[in-house]
Amino acid sequence: MFTVTVRDHMMVAHSFRGEVFGPAQRLHGATYVVDASFSGPRLDDDGLLVDIGRATTLLADVLARLNYRNLDDEDDFAGQNTSTEMLARVVADRLAERVRSGELGPAAVGGLEKIVVTLHESHVAWASFERTLAPR
Repeated sequence: MFTVTVRDHMMVAHSFRGEVFGPAQRLHGATYVVDASFSGPRLDDDGLLVDIGRATTLLADVLARLNYRNLDDEDDFAGQNTSTEMLARVVADRLAERVRSGELGPAAVGGLEKIVVTLHESHVAWASFERTLAPR
């Protein structure tokens, strides 16, 4: 299995509901370093799993919809706690939609098998979400 990983970052504001979150129930900011890993069993005729430049641009585009936003004000997240784990899933799902639409090229549409998105909250804590890509 081959894997290509690209990295970017995003800054968000949000708050959480529930006593378990203590002071994080108040509005606060978070800066995440975001890794997106694309995996598949084969390389294309050019020896690539995915084009790193295209993958970098794709990740930046997906994160731009979240970056510098108060997630409490976003309709997509109404009634949800935007935990690190949940945001990793959101980014992975949005990347998967764009891969399926061909934005990483035709080889990626049928050649990628999974995406793993990791949000690094700090140098000592992070969360990931792994999702498979159904073959066409």
